[in-house]
Amino acid sequence: MKGRPEILYPLFGALEGLDGIGPKTSKYFNAIGVETPRDLVFLLPQSGIDRRPRASVRDIEVPGIATVEVEVGNHLPARSRGRPYRVLVRDERQEFQLVFFHPRAEYLQRILPTGQRRLVSGRVETFDGVYQMAHPDHVLPLDEVSDLPLFEPVYPLTVGLTQKTVRRALRSVLDRAPELKEWVDPALKARMGWPDWRSAIETVHAPASAADLSPVAPARQRLAYDELLAHQLTLAIARSSRRRAGGIATRGDGRLVARVLLSLPYAPTAAQRRAFAEITGDMASTMRMNRLLQGDVGAGKTLVALVALLTAVEAGGQGALMAPTEILARQHLASLAPLAATAQVRLDLLTGRDKGRDRVRKLQDLAEGRTQILIGTHALFQSDVQFRDLRLAVIDEQHRFGVAQRMALGEKGASVDSLVMTATPIPRSLALAQYGDMDLSLLDEKPPGRKPITTSLASTERLAEVVAHLAQAIAEGRQAYWVCPLVEESETVNLTAAQSRFESLRAVLGEGVGLVHGQMPPAEKDAAMARFVAGETRVLVSTTVIEVGVNVPNATIMVIERAESFGLAQLHQLRGRVGRGDAASTCLLLYDPPLGETASRRLKLMRDTEDGFRLSDEDLAMRGAGDVIGTAQSGLPRFRLADLERQSALMAIAQSDARKLLADDPELQSTRGQAARILLWLMEQDRAIRLIRVG
Repeated sequence: MKGRPEILYPLFGALEGLDGIGPKTSKYFNAIGVETPRDLVFLLPQSGIDRRPRASVRDIEVPGIATVEVEVGNHLPARSRGRPYRVLVRDERQEFQLVFFHPRAEYLQRILPTGQRRLVSGRVETFDGVYQMAHPDHVLPLDEVSDLPLFEPVYPLTVGLTQKTVRRALRSVLDRAPELKEWVDPALKARMGWPDWRSAIETVHAPASAADLSPVAPARQRLAYDELLAHQLTLAIARSSRRRAGGIATRGDGRLVARVLLSLPYAPTAAQRRAFAEITGDMASTMRMNRLLQGDVGAGKTLVALVALLTAVEAGGQGALMAPTEILARQHLASLAPLAATAQVRLDLLTGRDKGRDRVRKLQDLAEGRTQILIGTHALFQSDVQFRDLRLAVIDEQHRFGVAQRMALGEKGASVDSLVMTATPIPRSLALAQYGDMDLSLLDEKPPGRKPITTSLASTERLAEVVAHLAQAIAEGRQAYWVCPLVEESETVNLTAAQSRFESLRAVLGEGVGLVHGQMPPAEKDAAMARFVAGETRVLVSTTVIEVGVNVPNATIMVIERAESFGLAQLHQLRGRVGRGDAASTCLLLYDPPLGETASRRLKLMRDTEDGFRLSDEDLAMRGAGDVIGTAQSGLPRFRLADLERQSALMAIAQSDARKLLADDPELQSTRGQAARILLWLMEQDRAIRLIRVG
């Protein structure tokens, strides 16, 4: 296997060959994630300092940075230990002092000789009307003034590194950086006014003003695009190699689907019909389907999943639906069973709780094809679970499952189509970053008959009033959720929060209050949920375990305590637990005053809109990419040059460009294809390069 192309060697050598970097300094660089010259090129300045010369320190707003030409006056050495050494200087209109702590006097005499002229640049402050510049950043003889940049980039540092060291090392990398062939589509490059790669890296490290540091500056945009393009190319290559692995054409005749749709009291929405067509179209092709079905809470994803599963059965195969928890798996069973009965299709449920003879029987029915659709938890991954002919795997709430699990289920059948569902509205740029290897179906309208949910805010100071209202609603036969906050410290603290709320509500409202939390054994949790579903429990106090998917049509009130401690996406998910029946529903966000600015903005947004996609875009703007999905379990790539919040539009361009490039040139052999290979090496996407070779 051929390794990294020779033209990139200068960018992947050791740091120690660079100007001013020895073994010790290279360790400091490692601490900020810089291990090769390439990493240094991608260490972008985070701000800049205006060093344009002024006539006098009086021309700037103090405190601030000034660069002025001065005549050096007397040196005033420290009169006692711990006192500063001062040098008097004068610019065109003002005398001021340069101040130094613990200096070497002979060094200062040498760089600031009395009677000579020097250019000094640094932060100026005034004390008792006296202008002072402590420890100037630069002191230069007039014949070296051209060495000082008019706008000086500022880099992230760590202990042991100075701006000067970074700039010096960077200069030596940039001098030896290669000219690379162009991998960006020429029409796009011209339209955006982007520079070549080589001149882009020169420009980002030599900004002429603050505007050059902005994410929309052409050189910055170009480098961000390179990174996103490499990422999307990797995903596109993974997608095409998976599709090349071939699938089975699964064509239904529509009879089972028609039976189910005719039995429904309402017609599917236009968005659902579009998703049916996209999914059955993919299943009918000989390429493996890998599709993400993204729909807001209550947009009717389950019906779309059922249509896909029935299509697999119509074609003589089997389907599997996997949910992240047992409660959800049972709920899918409950909602799909009557529809499956209408279609005369056999459904079964497999969870970790199935043991002994019962489990053996279920596995036998599955292996011999009697069970046509299997619903379950990750128990479906176990090696003894064998299907007779699995055609489609539907995975619910994708962000709970890693890519590895997604693949394990795919291996249960020769070439299984997979459909992933998520009710977490993810902004488009993040969806592409995380699921760019998948095709996207979007459910962006609510089925008819879903009543809007009234959302209101109340301070915890009005708790007694809230409980009194709740008592009234229960007397009228309604049911409510009461969600307790996640207190950061530990699960036990969360528990006490939920436990004590449960006790205080029970004292006021009586026996009809139940409790469910993550620490309960699964059987107890399910039993508590079952009592609520059956209506024996009127108020269910819980931690966020009910966030995803639980369906109780009679529950019309959702109280979220300490709502300010939740993100928008999570609040939106929780609110979606009500509004599932015919009655009007309310969601009450209880907060602890005083509210900070961001929390207040977040809660008001919740009050003003039920559109999950709008909320997720706002959430991204407010909290940043990692927090929206929760980076820990998101599998969201870490970008070095691209800023997903501010450059999100580039992600969609990169995806369509990457897919088009591969469609035109699957082996990346054309001139642009060869350049794209260099880009993949440059961005350390070696995995993609291996896949292309395998292909």
